[in-house]
Amino acid sequence: MSQIPIKSPREIEKMRRAGQAASQILEKVGDYIRPGVLTRDVDRYAAELIAEAGCTSAFLNYRKFPGNICISVNEEVVHGIGGARTIQYGDIVKLDVGIFKDGWVGDNAKTVSVGIIHPETARLLEVTERALELAIPHARQGNRLHAVSCAIENYVVQNGFSVVREFVGHGVGRKLHEEPQVPNYKSGDNPKLKAGMTLAIEPMVNRGRADVKVLGDNWTVVTADGQPSAHFEHTVLITTGEPEILTWREKMLSR
Repeated sequence: MSQIPIKSPREIEKMRRAGQAASQILEKVGDYIRPGVLTRDVDRYAAELIAEAGCTSAFLNYRKFPGNICISVNEEVVHGIGGARTIQYGDIVKLDVGIFKDGWVGDNAKTVSVGIIHPETARLLEVTERALELAIPHARQGNRLHAVSCAIENYVVQNGFSVVREFVGHGVGRKLHEEPQVPNYKSGDNPKLKAGMTLAIEPMVNRGRADVKVLGDNWTVVTADGQPSAHFEHTVLITTGEPEILTWREKMLSR
């Protein structure tokens, strides 16, 4: 594993600004979601907000990704591309917003329910967001990365859902993806966390089996069994005390 970047106080302040910009854009995009809207229109609206905030998309053209944000509906897990799909009443929509502001990345995601959704899907959303909330306190100096990963996996499994294994969280900073990888399950490297590290922690949880597949566009990840999936993400700073959520938002689904 490559060395994990440690940010200086000046760099951390820039990441705070990027994180808050990403959070505010995500909130506005979430408010835009309603029945009858095409996912391509959601992407266009996000592009307008990103430009207005003086930012650029961290996703657009990343490894040739064609969208400004990721928009994933129902059985789509992550990396959905805005297009001709119409959002319907009863859908769940995953919105993943990553931006560059002054050379630094803010990255966050949430799942939005469109009207009244199936009770078990509503519980899926609650459990996924709660898993993120439970994991974040473990992202502290002196802990090992597995403390974060296991907090997510244990809570998800206890509640009868499954964790996606093929896609994980990651370090974030000057680049969208930095070391370390942050699995939502106990696996792989287990570095000690140090103040100044910044992690994108992002549980991806399926209502059915954990298996996923990638569609023919080579981007959109869907559940293999067609069951719904939920996704929440925050960028988190490791400090000498309590972890700091750089993409904090006031409106949280489970509250």
